[in-house]
Amino acid sequence: MERGILVVTCPDRPGLISAVTSMLALHGTNVIEAEQHSEPTTDRFFMRVEFEPRGASFDAVASGMTALANQFEMEWKLRSSARPKRMAIFVSKYDHCLLDLVWRVRQGEIPAEIACIVSNHPDLQHVVEGFGLPFHHVAITKDNKAAQEEAELSLLRDYAVDFVVMARYMQILSPVFLDGFPMQVINVHHGLLPAFAGAKPYDQARDRGVKIIGATAHYATAVLDDGPIIDQEAVRVSHRDTVADMLQVGRDAERLVLARAVRAHSEERVFLDGRRTVVLG
Repeated sequence: MERGILVVTCPDRPGLISAVTSMLALHGTNVIEAEQHSEPTTDRFFMRVEFEPRGASFDAVASGMTALANQFEMEWKLRSSARPKRMAIFVSKYDHCLLDLVWRVRQGEIPAEIACIVSNHPDLQHVVEGFGLPFHHVAITKDNKAAQEEAELSLLRDYAVDFVVMARYMQILSPVFLDGFPMQVINVHHGLLPAFAGAKPYDQARDRGVKIIGATAHYATAVLDDGPIIDQEAVRVSHRDTVADMLQVGRDAERLVLARAVRAHSEERVFLDGRRTVVLG
């Protein structure tokens, strides 16, 4: 059944929950799920509501929200579940995150559509095309990076992509690219940020003798591995574990954390609050 997904953020004040739910009730909708968070450090309010239209038009609900937005200084977004978000997956040679996302989308665990796969290497073309998905090889060097990123952006526009997932895509996206998808690029880093950012985090972790490693899913920004964190997964290790051992258990953490982040983003559960995120649900 089609559902409406409404997300709201605004300065915190009394009466916000009542105002939103009363407006939805006035239009005859049936609220299925409602979650909210008031953040005392920033004095911000975040709310996500999922509802059955029950004959109400989305235009009518949007008009109701426009009136509330003027009253409460709200930023809001409303969309139908019948229109899943479309994602592009960027990948290099590692396939574990890619395969996991494809499987979860096909099983209905992630309510999104895979529009296309983009890679800077041709290695996974036969795998992707075996799933019946479009594959585009966009080779990137230092000399052609700007032109090739423009080609990638053109591809994303052609496929009507809503967000990008870097599934172990071993390239640093430029500020120009990221400006085209502000806070709509999800990256998975094979380390527990902010510790061990950059290259070879498992080597760094073993050198420091840490007892917990893991993976982080975050929004990509112009500063490497510094974007708002969406989700993390931790795994215990010991002095006996080699870097190869850490790579093996780390792959499981990378798959899990990226899948959770992509699902949360697809379901409009992630809110930005400065350098932090609020993830409802």
